[in-house]
Amino acid sequence: MKTLLSLGHGYSAAALARRLIPQGWRVIGTTRSAAKAQRLRAEGVEPLIWPGADIGPALAQATHLLTSVAPDATDDPVLRALAPQLAAARHLEWVGYLSTTGVYGDHQGGWVDEATPLTPGTERGVARVRAEAGWQALGLPLHIFRLAGIYGPGRGPFEKVRDGSARRIIKPGQVFSRIHVEDIGAVLEASITRPNPGAVYNVCDDDPAPPEDVLAHAATLLGLPPPPEIPWDQARMTPMALSFYAESKRVRNDRIKNELGVRLTYPDYRSGLAAVLATEG
Repeated sequence: MKTLLSLGHGYSAAALARRLIPQGWRVIGTTRSAAKAQRLRAEGVEPLIWPGADIGPALAQATHLLTSVAPDATDDPVLRALAPQLAAARHLEWVGYLSTTGVYGDHQGGWVDEATPLTPGTERGVARVRAEAGWQALGLPLHIFRLAGIYGPGRGPFEKVRDGSARRIIKPGQVFSRIHVEDIGAVLEASITRPNPGAVYNVCDDDPAPPEDVLAHAATLLGLPPPPEIPWDQARMTPMALSFYAESKRVRNDRIKNELGVRLTYPDYRSGLAAVLATEG
């Protein structure tokens, strides 16, 4: 039986599990929360409370491994806890690491691809570059997926637009790339089907766009006026939001199409938001 051990089983990993479980896969997902463990079980995922439980048996039974765990201020928590065990897991057929396009840093709206030098401009981006290198050093059949901004059911802009809390932050020249969560699942499944150890893939749609355009379109879909505009230098933002606005780039996705044969279900935010609204109601 093919068995996926999903470390830090969350939003993106769940999209992959929804594809694999109907095909007869066994999926073991780690979580820190007993309440989350119950939800995973309801989704057909075998929950494992970790850190806490001994992960050794699950690792020994796994044929495939996916980690969604982000690095902390020190290093990658998975590598910190499990590096020797992982390095010895030579039976693994495929290993996936979910990274971020933040490793490329700021390109002032210019295009980047997988060959672009890694020049992160934020602490989060620097930590991701270190984590990627740490996973590469294990000598496993590693595949790195650099995800753009993730959205989907439960992570769309509609609630904030409806309740009036959404704001269009205007920073001239700012542009982001995005990806619908179901397309993340499709890319991961395609890589498992066509493994290429050492490969790095940008995971994003075809239509990088200013964030204010996305909010305006969400309002249009709801039949509401666009959220008010606020100049970037006057906006109050969380440190996470500030880190996103510190970088502007357009991310190329040719490799997931040419090497993995992926055809995006939601190639732009318009089709993706329409699907999210239809799901959320």
